[in-house]
Amino acid sequence: MVRSDARENRARILAAAREALAADGGTSMNQIAQRAGVGAGTLYRNFPTREALVLAVNQDEVARITGTVPDLLAQSPPLEALRHWTMDLVEAMRRKHGLGDALTPAVHQAINEQSYGPVIAAITELLDAGKKDGSIRADAAPGDFLQLTGALWRAASSPVDRAPHMLALILDGLRTHQAPSAR
Repeated sequence: MVRSDARENRARILAAAREALAADGGTSMNQIAQRAGVGAGTLYRNFPTREALVLAVNQDEVARITGTVPDLLAQSPPLEALRHWTMDLVEAMRRKHGLGDALTPAVHQAINEQSYGPVIAAITELLDAGKKDGSIRADAAPGDFLQLTGALWRAASSPVDRAPHMLALILDGLRTHQAPSAR
């Protein structure tokens, strides 16, 4: 059982690391500890290496994003829930790509391996809800959707963010289309 102050320290470290690394991928571990208001010993006790910290930040973010699916589906129709969820994922991926120096090839690979299963499971849940209510094509596959949306976090975000428009095109392709009625 982890003490409440230890849980709070860990949460503060993760929040500080997420912000600091997104702003500057070269931020040092000591700068992160200072930003979190903890000593270096507390930081290293929780995250013995920079890679462990970066992986934990990613895992925390993936858990947050994938955990929103049930609430989104309870509040919105499946296609709208999928749109909101995907834009949240796009923002997270843009932050991850902004880490720059913090991501060695090994850490990048580990993040991809750690994220893939939960992200595919979330997409599956969203697509299945749309298939069930008839708003999403029966042949829509989560892996295909993830592959298509991979372009969104690389899309230009200024002067105008192209990702929402590109996502609208992708979602339009997912919709079930009624055959035109014979006249």
